[in-house]
Amino acid sequence: MDTKYIKNLNVKEKEIIVNARTERPFSGEYNDFFQDGTYVCKACEVQLFESGTKFNSNCGWPSFDNVIKGSVLRRRDLSLGRIRTEILCSNCEGHLGHVFEGENYTVENTRYCVNSLSLKFIPK
Repeated sequence: MDTKYIKNLNVKEKEIIVNARTERPFSGEYNDFFQDGTYVCKACEVQLFESGTKFNSNCGWPSFDNVIKGSVLRRRDLSLGRIRTEILCSNCEGHLGHVFEGENYTVENTRYCVNSLSLKFIPK
């Protein structure tokens, strides 16, 4: 990750975005937050998710069933002894969370499970 994006992050944000940690479930600002607007990357402010794609999955983290085209990269994650798919900002490569498919929460059948500390909300 480019250091120009790191300098504006606090310690907790760096742990999540730079070191690919995960915030505690149900602790994030955007977990139960449903206002109209756009979610951007906390580090570089690239637009990631529209509020209309957010849904309540009851998993403890903000969940979206779609991304703004080209905004998110996927990378295989073998941590925690299992295979997952990490999601990163396509601009700064900051850690956002993970994506899960086949859970049947929505018609898209995809859940982008994102750390609130990786996001900034821009109201409509």
